[in-house]
Amino acid sequence: MTQRSLTLMAVHAHPDDEATSTGGVLARYAAEGVTTVLVTCTNGGCGDGPGAVKPEDPGHDPQAVARMRREELAASCEALKVTHLETLDYADSGMMGWATNEAPDAFWNTPVTEAADRLAELIRRYRPDVVVTYDENGFYGHPDHIQAHRVTMAAVERTGIPAKVYWTTVPRSAFQRFGTVMREIGLEFPEPEVPEEMPALGLPDDEITTWVDTSAYGGQKFASLAAHASQAENIFFLRLGQERFTELMGVETFVRVHDTTGAPTPEDDLFAGLR
Repeated sequence: MTQRSLTLMAVHAHPDDEATSTGGVLARYAAEGVTTVLVTCTNGGCGDGPGAVKPEDPGHDPQAVARMRREELAASCEALKVTHLETLDYADSGMMGWATNEAPDAFWNTPVTEAADRLAELIRRYRPDVVVTYDENGFYGHPDHIQAHRVTMAAVERTGIPAKVYWTTVPRSAFQRFGTVMREIGLEFPEPEVPEEMPALGLPDDEITTWVDTSAYGGQKFASLAAHASQAENIFFLRLGQERFTELMGVETFVRVHDTTGAPTPEDDLFAGLR
């Protein structure tokens, strides 16, 4: 009998989200023979259109943007060698406070139970050993990130399948390092705008449970991000170039929030205790 390969599922809000915080682990574990599943919850229609046309500008066509971003997402998955891409295709809700938050088909407006049922079906199909998504604040308060967290945790609870669940995060020390490198190369590092009621970005280093070295896959991760060319104006890290990008982004960090293996922390492998 052939033993089933280990499986990683990453649940993200928009096309391009997969690249920054999980591009390294998706590429690394695919190279190690792990089955990788990316679930993208929205169509990205609130992103920039051709020629960097903004959502608030005349001529912005959310459906055309969504089609373009779907093609870019496929190219990103090819760069990372993702085994399976699943798209839930909810409408992009836009940033917190935008009128698009209230659209009937917006992900933010979708009942958690409805979306969790769909994700639970995928979890049952792929039976991931490890699931990765955002924390309860969506890292920086984006409504679709928050909703992805809620939906993922509800789906995990109702299936009981994953052995381990992680939330993406960034060590506070990394922000200092980013700032130093930016000054060296004459760029300004733009921290995301976080609503006042949200906690500060990232976590103290000693609260991070999992540090995964993905530096050997920096080229793939950079190519994945570059595949989302229509959003290049908003993707700050592309300005670094591949070498500096890998230097700064070559370790991906997580908080382990569910575990059945008893693997000690801190750990350097999402599959610690499973192999």
